[in-house]
Amino acid sequence: MESTTARVGHRIGTVEDPAREHILFVCTANVDRSRTAEDLYRDDPRFEVRSAGTAPFAKNPLTRELLHWADRVFVMCEKEDRHHTLIKLRFPDTNRPVVDLDVEDRWPRGDPELVRRVLKRLRPHLGAPRKKGDGRH
Repeated sequence: MESTTARVGHRIGTVEDPAREHILFVCTANVDRSRTAEDLYRDDPRFEVRSAGTAPFAKNPLTRELLHWADRVFVMCEKEDRHHTLIKLRFPDTNRPVVDLDVEDRWPRGDPELVRRVLKRLRPHLGAPRKKGDGRH
Protein backbone atom coordinates (compact mmCIF):
# COMPACT_ATOMS: atom_id res chain seq x y z
CA MET A 1 0.00 0.00 0.00
CA GLU A 2 1.34 3.41 -0.95
CA SER A 3 1.79 5.98 1.79
CA THR A 4 0.44 9.50 1.40
CA THR A 5 3.07 12.14 2.03
CA ALA A 6 2.86 15.60 3.56
CA ARG A 7 5.46 18.32 3.37
CA VAL A 8 6.65 19.60 6.76
CA GLY A 9 9.37 22.24 6.62
CA HIS A 10 11.92 20.96 4.12
CA ARG A 11 11.37 17.29 4.96
CA ILE A 12 8.76 14.84 3.74
CA GLY A 13 6.89 12.66 6.22
CA THR A 14 3.96 10.30 5.95
CA VAL A 15 0.47 11.42 7.01
CA GLU A 16 0.38 8.49 9.45
CA ASP A 17 3.71 9.56 10.98
CA PRO A 18 4.39 13.18 9.97
CA ALA A 19 7.89 14.49 10.44
CA ARG A 20 8.12 16.82 13.39
CA GLU A 21 9.39 20.31 12.74
CA HIS A 22 13.03 20.75 13.75
CA ILE A 23 13.55 23.69 16.11
CA LEU A 24 16.97 24.97 17.17
CA PHE A 25 17.42 27.31 20.15
CA VAL A 26 20.67 29.31 20.24
CA CYS A 27 22.30 31.34 23.00
CA THR A 28 25.93 32.02 23.89
CA ALA A 29 27.13 29.17 26.13
CA ASN A 30 24.22 26.74 25.74
CA VAL A 31 23.88 26.56 29.50
CA ASP A 32 20.84 28.57 30.60
CA ARG A 33 18.61 30.24 27.99
CA SER A 34 18.69 27.85 25.02
CA ARG A 35 18.69 24.82 27.33
CA THR A 36 15.63 26.19 29.17
CA ALA A 37 13.79 26.61 25.84
CA GLU A 38 14.81 23.08 24.82
CA ASP A 39 13.57 21.73 28.19
CA LEU A 40 10.20 23.46 27.74
CA TYR A 41 9.51 21.98 24.28
CA ARG A 42 11.39 18.65 24.57
CA ASP A 43 8.24 16.52 25.01
CA ASP A 44 6.09 18.45 22.53
CA PRO A 45 4.99 15.95 19.85
CA ARG A 46 4.93 18.69 17.18
CA PHE A 47 8.65 19.44 17.40
CA GLU A 48 12.05 17.89 17.63
CA VAL A 49 14.17 20.41 19.54
CA ARG A 50 17.87 20.96 20.07
CA SER A 51 19.98 23.76 21.45
CA ALA A 52 23.45 25.16 20.84
CA GLY A 53 25.73 28.05 21.73
CA THR A 54 27.65 30.51 19.60
CA ALA A 55 30.72 30.62 21.88
CA PRO A 56 33.63 28.23 21.34
CA PHE A 57 33.26 27.11 24.98
CA ALA A 58 29.54 26.31 24.57
CA LYS A 59 28.28 22.98 25.97
CA ASN A 60 27.05 22.16 22.46
CA PRO A 61 28.72 24.50 19.94
CA LEU A 62 26.68 25.68 16.96
CA THR A 63 27.62 23.90 13.73
CA ARG A 64 26.66 24.08 10.09
CA GLU A 65 25.12 20.61 10.45
CA LEU A 66 22.82 21.79 13.25
CA LEU A 67 21.73 24.78 11.19
CA HIS A 68 21.02 22.54 8.20
CA TRP A 69 19.05 20.19 10.48
CA ALA A 70 16.82 23.04 11.72
CA ASP A 71 13.64 24.20 10.04
CA ARG A 72 13.59 27.29 12.26
CA VAL A 73 16.16 28.89 14.54
CA PHE A 74 15.38 30.96 17.63
CA VAL A 75 18.22 33.11 18.97
CA MET A 76 18.04 34.49 22.47
CA CYS A 77 19.34 38.06 22.16
CA GLU A 78 20.70 39.82 19.09
CA LYS A 79 20.90 43.19 20.86
CA GLU A 80 23.28 42.04 23.64
CA ASP A 81 24.86 38.88 22.27
CA ARG A 82 24.74 39.28 18.47
CA HIS A 83 23.52 35.69 18.02
CA HIS A 84 21.89 36.24 14.62
CA THR A 85 24.85 38.28 13.36
CA LEU A 86 27.29 35.55 14.43
CA ILE A 87 25.24 32.92 12.58
CA LYS A 88 25.25 35.01 9.38
CA LEU A 89 29.00 35.71 9.66
CA ARG A 90 30.09 32.14 10.43
CA PHE A 91 27.62 30.32 8.19
CA PRO A 92 26.77 32.64 5.27
CA ASP A 93 25.68 29.70 3.11
CA THR A 94 23.04 28.61 5.63
CA ASN A 95 19.65 30.16 5.07
CA ARG A 96 17.21 29.23 7.83
CA PRO A 97 14.47 31.44 9.26
CA VAL A 98 15.85 33.08 12.42
CA VAL A 99 13.74 34.74 15.12
CA ASP A 100 15.29 36.92 17.83
CA LEU A 101 13.53 36.32 21.16
CA ASP A 102 15.30 39.25 22.89
CA VAL A 103 15.88 37.33 26.15
CA GLU A 104 18.87 38.67 28.05
CA ASP A 105 21.35 36.45 29.89
CA ARG A 106 20.19 37.26 33.44
CA TRP A 107 18.79 34.04 34.93
CA PRO A 108 19.99 30.47 35.48
CA ARG A 109 18.53 27.50 33.61
CA GLY A 110 14.93 26.83 34.61
CA ASP A 111 14.55 30.02 36.67
CA PRO A 112 10.82 30.95 36.82
CA GLU A 113 11.44 34.41 35.35
CA LEU A 114 13.51 32.96 32.49
CA VAL A 115 10.78 30.36 31.82
CA ARG A 116 8.12 33.10 31.82
CA ARG A 117 10.05 35.28 29.36
CA VAL A 118 11.00 32.43 27.02
CA LEU A 119 7.41 31.14 26.91
CA LYS A 120 6.00 34.64 26.32
CA ARG A 121 8.35 35.16 23.36
CA LEU A 122 7.92 31.67 21.87
CA ARG A 123 4.11 31.34 22.11
CA PRO A 124 3.41 33.49 19.02
CA HIS A 125 5.74 31.23 17.00
CA LEU A 126 5.34 27.74 18.49
CA GLY A 127 2.26 27.99 20.71
CA ALA A 128 2.32 26.77 24.29
CA PRO A 129 4.36 23.61 24.89
CA ARG A 130 2.33 20.41 24.64
CA LYS A 131 2.89 16.98 26.10
CA LYS A 132 2.21 13.72 24.29
CA GLY A 133 -1.40 12.67 24.80
CA ASP A 134 -2.68 15.98 26.16
CA GLY A 135 -5.55 15.94 23.63
CA ARG A 136 -4.95 19.39 22.13
CA HIS A 137 -4.69 19.74 18.37
